[in-house]
Amino acid sequence: MNRAEGSSAAGGVTGLGHEVYQLDTRMAGHDKITASYLIRAGRPCLVETGTAPSAPVIKDALAGLGIGSQDLATVVVTHIHLDHAGGVGDIAAMFPAAEIVVHERGARHLADPGRLMASARRVYGDALDTLFGEMRPVAADRIRAVGEEGSIDLGGGRRLSSHYSPGHAKHHVGLVDSASSDLYVGDAAGVFIQETRDLRPATPPPDFDLATALGSLRMFAALAPSRLLFSHYGPVTAVTETLERSAAELNLWVEETRRARDARLDLDHAVAMVAERTRGRYRAVAPGGDPELAARTETVSSTEASVAGILHWLGKEPVAGSAGPPG
Repeated sequence: MNRAEGSSAAGGVTGLGHEVYQLDTRMAGHDKITASYLIRAGRPCLVETGTAPSAPVIKDALAGLGIGSQDLATVVVTHIHLDHAGGVGDIAAMFPAAEIVVHERGARHLADPGRLMASARRVYGDALDTLFGEMRPVAADRIRAVGEEGSIDLGGGRRLSSHYSPGHAKHHVGLVDSASSDLYVGDAAGVFIQETRDLRPATPPPDFDLATALGSLRMFAALAPSRLLFSHYGPVTAVTETLERSAAELNLWVEETRRARDARLDLDHAVAMVAERTRGRYRAVAPGGDPELAARTETVSSTEASVAGILHWLGKEPVAGSAGPPG
């Protein structure tokens, strides 16, 4: 893969050309876990907010780029998971003129995040506060829901088109910039680790579906973007290679997890099997590597969460050699 491009980062802000800026959200106090992106066009647009504790970080980064509280026209989230949209209520309050754009299947959760937060609390427990914080509601009249496709006016004839891309989540969209041909992939193409060029699947429960995810990757390829801008983390210009590799990683993880499921092994054993099968594939988590990088990689791309999502999906199909799903 090509190296990530752009000017050197200052204060977590990296210029990527075409008036696009990558903003490090400093999720949970770490570098390079989740990126937001500013398109500093005639109608400035923020793609992804990061978590709730990241909102002040984003506000400061935008101020440094000349975007004041009344200047931001639009905030778009690729999906409503808390590392992508957890700060949307705080950002909406900080930038009261901004319209909030989300897929129609996620809109109600931005207006009333109670159910989403309760579910996250059950999964993460007390760690929720450190990792994601509390999503604040957005006034319903400020939310614009998009369907299969949508368009966001960036001013001067420039636009951001949204394309429904489920498989990772049922409320996921990819976004294409008409001026730069950048494609904001959210989590639909997995997690990219800049330091090692690793690409790992992102398949948490409950929405993962292999066929749907692979269909979204094919749709991304058909859009013929110039770059992929990963929310985790950064730009990649080897578009075809990266999308093909994303599909290959999905298939590999599903194959190994299916083997564990067909042997009626539990989650811990399935995780161990996937880890062993992929031991040589990801330098970020290789034995003897940088333990800090390995820990950060697992924070943003948990093997257990991804295997659990695949097992959840596999639960809908029969176990090999049986007439129905496991009892």
